[in-house]
Amino acid sequence: MANNGRRSVKLKKGPTVGTGGHGRKALEGKGPTPKAEDRPYHKAYKNKQLAERSEAKRASGSRTTSAAARTGRSGPKGRATEEVVTGRNSVVEALRAGIPAKALHVAVRIEMDDRVKESLKLAAERGIPLMETGKPELDRMTDDAIHQGLVLQIPPYEYQDAYELAEETLEAWKKGHVANAPLFVALDGITDPRNLGAIIRSVSAFSGHGVVVPERRSVGVTASAWKTSAGAAVRVPVARAANLNNTLKAFKNMGIFVLGLDGDGDVSLPDLALATEPVCLVVGSEGKGLSRLVRENCDQIVSIPIDSAMESLNASMAVGISLYEISRQRSAK
Repeated sequence: MANNGRRSVKLKKGPTVGTGGHGRKALEGKGPTPKAEDRPYHKAYKNKQLAERSEAKRASGSRTTSAAARTGRSGPKGRATEEVVTGRNSVVEALRAGIPAKALHVAVRIEMDDRVKESLKLAAERGIPLMETGKPELDRMTDDAIHQGLVLQIPPYEYQDAYELAEETLEAWKKGHVANAPLFVALDGITDPRNLGAIIRSVSAFSGHGVVVPERRSVGVTASAWKTSAGAAVRVPVARAANLNNTLKAFKNMGIFVLGLDGDGDVSLPDLALATEPVCLVVGSEGKGLSRLVRENCDQIVSIPIDSAMESLNASMAVGISLYEISRQRSAK
């Protein structure tokens, strides 16, 4: 076929638009291979994420549990945090002391000894549910603390309202339903649950009507407090005060005298003239004593005469001595 004198030119095909450089990039190195735990689709990565979340949860839970153990504060939506008693010695002693318990968790195929046998016996006698629980669950309940196969679950303590407790006690005293004038003990900055337990025990021994603890920076009724009270926490109500200073002011308006215990008091305990009146004793921590605002809200600051070589008394001991003297004066009258 004739081409009419035109020469056929074969054009060289060039690169397609938008594809230039792809081949070069494909040949470039991508750096070192990431570790298996850093690859999102690798099993090791998922295990690492689970471990990190578990560790964060454990740390958070441990802080919450320890704070609850010190302060007895409520959890979300006002619900108190439950506690557990762990270890064979602690569990059997708690059951002997009559601490209220929600359930006794026993490890599957636990190695029996005298402590385990007695714990099971005491729980059965008190009607406490026995739960056979696997070790992983016991570890989770105790934040991996040593439990030796025994965990006693303690229900949250039900605090009374400080105002209501004072009003009810005053009303009962005025009607003759209560023989002695109202007698309360308020705690200012005490964080040791054993001190609280010992104070509850003294209040019970000397016919007191209740203990008041602030919601913040104060101990609450924990398993340790129950144990130290030797069962007295069943008989003596513990009330919560949202603000201790406002509560003390309200007590004074009700006709209750607020007496602070301090080594630099202006009234010696044997010379106390208000012992037979409605009284609220306020005790501070052994190191810091009464806070400034609490001291200002006290009607009197009372001191216990002690040897000059002794700098101060333990809070629970000071309360016990003061309650004894008040009880002695009331009995003498």
